[in-house]
Amino acid sequence: MPHWLIHSHLYDLSRRGLIMGIVNVTPDSFSDGGQFLDAKKAVEHGLDMVAEGAGILDVGGESTRPGAAPVSEEEELRRVLPVIRGLRAQTKTMISIDTFKATVAERALAAGADIINDVSGLTHDPRMIEVAAASSCGLVVMHMKGRPQTMQVNPVYQDVVAEVAGCFVERVATLTAAGIDHRRIALDPGIGFGKNLDHNLALLRSLPHFRVLGSPLLIGASRKSMIGKVLGAPGLAASTWPTVAITSYAREHGAQVLRVHEVKPNLDAMRMTEAILFGAD
Repeated sequence: MPHWLIHSHLYDLSRRGLIMGIVNVTPDSFSDGGQFLDAKKAVEHGLDMVAEGAGILDVGGESTRPGAAPVSEEEELRRVLPVIRGLRAQTKTMISIDTFKATVAERALAAGADIINDVSGLTHDPRMIEVAAASSCGLVVMHMKGRPQTMQVNPVYQDVVAEVAGCFVERVATLTAAGIDHRRIALDPGIGFGKNLDHNLALLRSLPHFRVLGSPLLIGASRKSMIGKVLGAPGLAASTWPTVAITSYAREHGAQVLRVHEVKPNLDAMRMTEAILFGAD
């Protein structure tokens, strides 16, 4: 059964999953860029998510949307550290740092973060594995083909499910060889990160395939462009309820952590799905 070891606590996610609320401290994220660039507003937004039931707050200071411009380490730290410190001072809810830079992760952990969420699967910065191994934090290992600047330029796979699963097997082996307890690792197939619409749908359709790997599974499909492509209705207003549908479907088929922009409707969908699957506790 899926358990996630974060610091000294082993979270049992078999019957009750977690909602990860997105706190973007960026001017250019694809859906809410600039909305929470001010640290005070970002902290308030995170606390609102906690009140709605978020189990994790995912703080990011660099957009990873397709074509996003790189951000310097100094600027990323300037954006995220006041938010992490502000949240840590006011809530015990877990905080993750969404970064692929080792120094940002290291400083964020020192400021109170509990999880490193690395879209590169701890491959971009050669020091990231060292930082992770020196900590007891949780890890999210995501699959991304290419880099944010180029990842959506004609991504090609022979078999996207097999290739993502193979990447996960290699990453877990590499991390455990570096001294990281495998129970600390959650896996994210990276919806929208170097994948076209057919790839994204194939991954969602094949979620049970990833169960055999034994790690908690995180899905981040909130407000992704694939929703507009499927429904022919691009824009944020059209994405809320399709995201809720994905949350319910993903939970039923093996995901335990759902990364979303809107906490309450997705948490409700998750808990209702869990009641059907496992009974009402």
